[in-house]
Amino acid sequence: MNPSARAFPLLLAALLPLSACGIPETGVVEAGEPATGVLDPDVTSAPSESVPEAVPLVKVPLYFVEDGSLVAVDRTVPGPTDLGSTLLMLFKGPDVKERDRGLTTELPPAAEAPTIRTDGTGVSVRLPRSAGSLSDTAVDQLACTVAVARLRQDPALGSAQVTVEQPGGRLAGRSSEDCPLGGTARRSAPAPGTGTSGGANAGTTGG
Repeated sequence: MNPSARAFPLLLAALLPLSACGIPETGVVEAGEPATGVLDPDVTSAPSESVPEAVPLVKVPLYFVEDGSLVAVDRTVPGPTDLGSTLLMLFKGPDVKERDRGLTTELPPAAEAPTIRTDGTGVSVRLPRSAGSLSDTAVDQLACTVAVARLRQDPALGSAQVTVEQPGGRLAGRSSEDCPLGGTARRSAPAPGTGTSGGANAGTTGG
């Protein structure tokens, strides 16, 4: 018998177990990403810790009343703030520390936020109908708060003119230059609408 004929059955018998075990004949087949490490079953990967950004603190100018005089107060709050949020703080009145200092307000609590429009140095504040009629001192509180807050927004303006429109179309106004500042002005300056000519109920004042 031909020797090659005898070798063929032996070669076929050797290949049959390999194909039965599912071993591919085309070499190694790669699949997936290579392993980068092994975690213990009891250990979970820790999430990355991000440091929260610090919220800056800003000083918000508010005007309250002490012994009939307008008082400038800087309240420190997380910022930033705008004119609308500043007015909402004003309408809520003095906080506990400010009341302990003897500060009061003539502004009623606001059920609705006033409408505010800015045009350069001019700011218009229109009160909602629910605000009712405000006293001269209350209008001065509002106008001076808005005027000084506007200047802090844009110091380059130099001054700000505020017009307050009450329900019924009654207009009043103040200039930032007429508003008392902190420090020695606290007790020496009377409320702009009380005892001075050209007060808040006399129409919009000049700068």
